[in-house]
Amino acid sequence: MMTKLEKALKREIDIDGQAYVLTISPQGLLLTVKGKRKGRELAWKDLISGDAALAVALNASVQDGGETGMGGGI
Repeated sequence: MMTKLEKALKREIDIDGQAYVLTISPQGLLLTVKGKRKGRELAWKDLISGDAALAVALNASVQDGGETGMGGGI
């Protein structure tokens, strides 16, 4: 039998030399730079519904100035 996730679980991870804190909670995931309060949050419902992939694509498009390299510029 699996242990139910009833409270937040925090773990430190290193990505390209930068320390991050990953918080796994019943609501979803939160990834923050260590020592900071705000970060990237992903709700479980968004992950399973596919909204997470849409949000990632939208953020990439906005950060890239709308040019995703997929052709079709107007």
